[in-house]
Amino acid sequence: MKYIIATNNIDKLREMREILAGLGIEAVSQADAGVGVEVEETGATFVENATLKAVAVCAESGLPAIADDSGLVVETLDGEPGVFSKRFGGGGLDSAGLCAYLLQRMEGMEQRSAKFVSSIVCAFPDGKTISAEGECKGHIAQSPRGSGGFGYDPVFIPSGSEKTMAQLTPEEKHAISHRGNALRLFIEQLRNAEI
Repeated sequence: MKYIIATNNIDKLREMREILAGLGIEAVSQADAGVGVEVEETGATFVENATLKAVAVCAESGLPAIADDSGLVVETLDGEPGVFSKRFGGGGLDSAGLCAYLLQRMEGMEQRSAKFVSSIVCAFPDGKTISAEGECKGHIAQSPRGSGGFGYDPVFIPSGSEKTMAQLTPEEKHAISHRGNALRLFIEQLRNAEI
């Protein structure tokens, strides 16, 4: 069965395709499937936003759609940026700008615990959905390091590592990332579901 990845974010699309291919799932982009829908993320949680995207793309395409909503949750910022990770700092910032704004907000803070969270939702044409959530715990670095990944990867150091996510190879990142963890749980549920 073919699945559509419900995103227009090319970095997220590439990462999800790599992980899903390794798990035996054929996934195509919205563009490849001729789906032009742009979903407004109005949910209060990651799973609500992922559900909005998956359901909308499935409805337009008639194919199962897999959506991810993910972000960074920083303990000392009361969970910010959270569901507003992409729009942190007022929106319109690129990855470097988002990282710089986060580091500015955390200046002088000793407590730097954080986690990446990913909610995966797959919507099917019959109205059923499957969802899974993954996390990657760690802390925020004092400055950006590395050129891989995207988003907050240059300032996030996973627990047990001295490297930021942006310093890891794609394979190393997929093995521990929030999105990799969520997609592996999703595949388990998909295999056990009666779809």
